[in-house]
Amino acid sequence: MLKEIITEATDAVVAAIKGADDIMTAITSTVKNQVVNVLKGGGEVTTTGIETVSGVASGAVRGAGQMGASLTDAAKQVMHGAITGVSEVGGDVLMATREAARGVIQGAAETGGDVAGVAVSAVEGAILTAGEVGADTSAATKAAVGGVLDAAGDLGGDAAGKVRSALLASVTLPRDVVESAIKGHDTKEK
Repeated sequence: MLKEIITEATDAVVAAIKGADDIMTAITSTVKNQVVNVLKGGGEVTTTGIETVSGVASGAVRGAGQMGASLTDAAKQVMHGAITGVSEVGGDVLMATREAARGVIQGAAETGGDVAGVAVSAVEGAILTAGEVGADTSAATKAAVGGVLDAAGDLGGDAAGKVRSALLASVTLPRDVVESAIKGHDTKEK
């Protein structure tokens, strides 16, 4: 089922971008609609349903990459669409934030994108959107950092190290919250 969700999201984003004047708005609304449809289609919003958010996010980034869109710009829009979609159906916004961030990194890696740059953009998107939907921005930051680090760790090699460095070097992210999230994530892994 997850493969179908990824493929459907990829195809939907490709189709939306082809007909759009504003590519980033098309990405946001397409991801939001995909998330709402997946979660409502499954009946109640469960943990399993929330985990499908990573599939939608991954597919959306793949679609953006196929159409030549900037993956760092697309990452923010994917996060926005995913978080607002989950918020609209009454799901766990923080869990969805983590899953969407994980999916964004998976999609970026599969399209050969700059995983570290995309990670920073995904966390930025999570912070902005959390504030818009009334969620705790600090908790959303930590959730997004955890998601990008989980995905980077799954990639192996030096991906996790590059993501950590990029997150800490970003002047747009709240350094104290990012440091705390990284420290908490590293402690969980041991």
